[in-house]
Amino acid sequence: MITNISLVTVYCLDQDRARDFYVDVLGFKAVTDITMGEGFRWVTISHPTQPEIQVTLMTPGPPLDPEAADFVRRQLEKGAMGGLGLNVDDCRRTFEELSAKGVVFLQEPADRPYGIEAVMRDNSGNWLVLVEPKQWHPEDFEYPRD
Repeated sequence: MITNISLVTVYCLDQDRARDFYVDVLGFKAVTDITMGEGFRWVTISHPTQPEIQVTLMTPGPPLDPEAADFVRRQLEKGAMGGLGLNVDDCRRTFEELSAKGVVFLQEPADRPYGIEAVMRDNSGNWLVLVEPKQWHPEDFEYPRD
């Protein structure tokens, strides 16, 4: 039986720069940084309040075949990869704090049916969504049908 999510992967172009961004800018904790055979490097981070969920910062390469790795690298370079959804307690304040640190935002904080949302990029081009959640109901998303 599956008991929980323990690991997710976020692709990056440079593991050192990605780790530093998530740790120094976003406040995550460095967990693992080891090299395992043939230069394969395993780098993980976690949020201080969720140490049971680790994020692997993975460069495009094995186990991807060369064609798939090249595709992922190109998507990162043009900023077309998704990353993580991150809950925040105050989206507007977090937007201001991260903007002051040089974080690039694609969307400033905006009211949505589910909360206040802002969209940013990490330093590899991944989209990260910041959400200050609020109570919502399914009918908040109902659209008229033709």
